[in-house]
Amino acid sequence: MLPAPSITTDFPEANEWTYSMRREMQEIVKGLFLGPYSVAVRSKENYLETHGITHIICVRQEIESHIIKTHFVNKFQYLVVNIKDSVTENIIQHFQKVKNFLDCCFSAGGKALVHGNAGISRSAAVVLGFLMQKYCLGYNEAFSLVQQRRFCINPNEGFVQQLREYEPIYKANWSVSTNGQCSSREQSTWKRKRDSIENDDAMDE
Repeated sequence: MLPAPSITTDFPEANEWTYSMRREMQEIVKGLFLGPYSVAVRSKENYLETHGITHIICVRQEIESHIIKTHFVNKFQYLVVNIKDSVTENIIQHFQKVKNFLDCCFSAGGKALVHGNAGISRSAAVVLGFLMQKYCLGYNEAFSLVQQRRFCINPNEGFVQQLREYEPIYKANWSVSTNGQCSSREQSTWKRKRDSIENDDAMDE
């Protein structure tokens, strides 16, 4: 089994956002892309291969399966996550299988795309949940990180509330595995990156 991507290089630089980028996918952390369904249609096979995509998480409701399709089941490894874009939808129940799927992807040296329909609410919430657990981030920090790269993200209010409620859950799991605190390595990596972003913003003012 190959090692997971180096944590010190997991954060690509943020790009200046333009409206047309809504229709593209962005690399949120090294090897993890977030975007709309339009980048995962049949005509985009070469586009995905060029970016090294090996795994795809398709976030959709079951009744959308005739619209949001898994076109490349013989080419890429898929995980379909059944989520309705509703404030009452339970998304926390899906976070562990998403993490397991992405961990397998990265440990094999792969790259993953997470998409819903627009890449704004459901799929963004899934990516936020993964990053919060992986880097032991609070919701606000994770949201800032993702929005730096895909500015149009806008999880619905119910998803935001659940992500905030998720914090003590994964932090309790961290406490069991790291003797009472989130991994200092992950937190120091995020702090360095956050400070770098803030310094760059200050220089632009």
